[in-house]
Amino acid sequence: MTSRTTRSLGILTLERGVPPGGKPPTPAPGSILNPSSFESPAIQEIVAGAWVENVVSGDPALEPAYIAAANRLVERGAVAISSTCGFSIRHQSAVAAAVKVPVVMSSLILLPALLRQVPSPGKIAVLTYDSKHLSEDLLGVADPAERARVVIGGIEGGKYWHDELKRPAPPMDVKAIESDVADCIARLRRAHPEIAVILFECAGFPTVASAIRRTANLPVYDITDLCRMTMASIA
Repeated sequence: MTSRTTRSLGILTLERGVPPGGKPPTPAPGSILNPSSFESPAIQEIVAGAWVENVVSGDPALEPAYIAAANRLVERGAVAISSTCGFSIRHQSAVAAAVKVPVVMSSLILLPALLRQVPSPGKIAVLTYDSKHLSEDLLGVADPAERARVVIGGIEGGKYWHDELKRPAPPMDVKAIESDVADCIARLRRAHPEIAVILFECAGFPTVASAIRRTANLPVYDITDLCRMTMASIA
């Protein structure tokens, strides 16, 4: 039976390779896993077998594990479900159908709304962990004219990209993330000066959101914003 005594955000996390009995690194400020990121408490469940490499590349065999972990969160009292990887949007429909609470697996859910927020010819820059795997079906934008206003940039090959593939993953290097993300944004803005909003796909990027808002002087949206909005909508 689901307990509603604690109004918790449920977070589906990936495998990190922490040895049995080991302690994972302390989440950086701004992280979806940092308790200070939300007014409500957050609880976590690991998606068995879900590593960065097979979640990003889109292994369909992971879907039952996502559903099982989401159900465990609901049983523990989660009133909404999110995840620590934006590529988990591939399992959005299946998880939403399996649980009776709001499901926001990825900040990419915000993209269609942001396109309506920004008038043409303004563009949305989607910053991702790995642009090679951010396929068209994950964007949720069918109109070719609207799709033309979405530009994608990734940090593949950078330090954070490599760190996340290690087992165990090392503590998050926030300075490296900020450098990689800022460089990517600079490249995109040189090619697309019409960029008016930045959307972070990667759930690791919220740790640098405040810094990027200051340096880019543009609105920046990420998964923690979506989670806060979702939790605020629940009685």
